[in-house]
Amino acid sequence: MTAQAQDKAKSTSDAAELQTTPARRTQRVQISMPVLVRGKGFQEVTSTIAVNAHGCLVLLKATVSRDQQVSLINPKTAEELPGKVVSFGKPEDGKIPVGVEFSEPSPLFWQINFPPDDWLTSAERKRPGSNARPK
Repeated sequence: MTAQAQDKAKSTSDAAELQTTPARRTQRVQISMPVLVRGKGFQEVTSTIAVNAHGCLVLLKATVSRDQQVSLINPKTAEELPGKVVSFGKPEDGKIPVGVEFSEPSPLFWQINFPPDDWLTSAERKRPGSNARPK
């Protein structure tokens, strides 16, 4: 194999490695919000580390496994959404950062006044009953 062919093979291999990490679908917002996480055999009141339209990162004492089905409940609105465990972080003070993905994108679940542009479609931005700010 020529040096040029080896370089091309290496760059193709590098590109394939880069593509294995999916791009973030929507921007995260670093915010601590109360949330109730309910799963098989546990229920835990905790808070988020970060949220986005597709789910959140929460700190849990409960032991959960990847792909485990859980529900997230927003205590302000009592809205409950199904989701699944998708990732884990390094333990912090007896709790583990756990990534939870909603079954379907739900940007309004978090009740954030100024969500990032990639969270909502133009129709979702115009919520019924929302007042436009005066210019």
